[in-house]
Amino acid sequence: MAAPRVFPLSCAVQQYAWGKMGSNSEVARLLASSDPLAQIAEDKPYAELWMGTHPRGDAKILDNRISQKTLSQWIAENQDSLGSKVKDTFNGNLPFLFKVLSVETPLSIQAHPNKELAEKLHLQAPQHYPDANHKPEMAIALTPFQGLCGFRPVEEIVTFLKMAAGNNMEDIFGELLLQLHQQYPGDIGCFAIYFLNLLTLKPGEAMFLEANVPHAYLKGDCVECMACSDNTVRAGLTPKFIDVPTLCEMLSYTPSSSKDRLFLPTRSQEDPYLSIYDPPVPDFTIMKTEVPGSVTEYKVLALDSASILLMVQGTVIASTPTTQTPIPLQRGGVLFIGANESVSLKLTEPKDLLIFRACCLL
Repeated sequence: MAAPRVFPLSCAVQQYAWGKMGSNSEVARLLASSDPLAQIAEDKPYAELWMGTHPRGDAKILDNRISQKTLSQWIAENQDSLGSKVKDTFNGNLPFLFKVLSVETPLSIQAHPNKELAEKLHLQAPQHYPDANHKPEMAIALTPFQGLCGFRPVEEIVTFLKMAAGNNMEDIFGELLLQLHQQYPGDIGCFAIYFLNLLTLKPGEAMFLEANVPHAYLKGDCVECMACSDNTVRAGLTPKFIDVPTLCEMLSYTPSSSKDRLFLPTRSQEDPYLSIYDPPVPDFTIMKTEVPGSVTEYKVLALDSASILLMVQGTVIASTPTTQTPIPLQRGGVLFIGANESVSLKLTEPKDLLIFRACCLL
């Protein structure tokens, strides 16, 4: 019998202090929905769900035919599952880490180096820059999601500076400024809200965080995908190491409006339910699928790339042409799909489906 190439995953949860608490967290709610044995602690934060092969959160395979292997172990032994182009381009590794984030208090203001700078920083200071890869990221809102992204237009910054000089700032982002100051007392990063674009994404709206762009997540729930890297150059709202010379040299100071920081998906010509968020980097693409409950079956098309599918809403039975045992999948369920595998999803309830799928379209 051929080894399965489509299977469910058990994924790591990270309980960072900035995460939403207990069942207020979408991460915790997805976990509880997918795993009836999961015990959600209401006094603990549930910050991130990691879906991928990162060594600090390697997914576990939930398939009795594959004996207790992690996803990275299985991919190492089944290189063709990546897709030929992905395997060759990324040295036999899954090039992305797929996540859900539930943010209660702001993450640090930060930027990520491009690949050339990442290689240089890793050689010079591996204790701060642990790998030689770049770290582009994309966030797609699941709930109203607030963040900072890129420098504001110059005229907006000048207006704020003039108001500050006249001691006339009481009504401009006052509540947010006080909130940040309470969370990070004395941190000069609190004033970044007057220099960086403040975005509130509606569900389905996205922002792409390319190299050298300053940004921060402030509050809300999102799906995120990123290249596999831990390289972060911090700028504020953090007690961690801030590399000022590197930060000042690398940042992109090109101003832009907040609406220009939105990343718009394209609609599939072949699938009326599919939206594609395809950023200008080779490492990842995110697909969002919204299927009305009136549809009884939906086919997830084959790609020349390994992919990871997250069920955010709905209940289905998944099967493939080679599947011996159908796979039940409900809210919070995560499915690995090997390259060139198609998956049929049979809806078991007349409820709409919301699915996100991370892949690599070279």
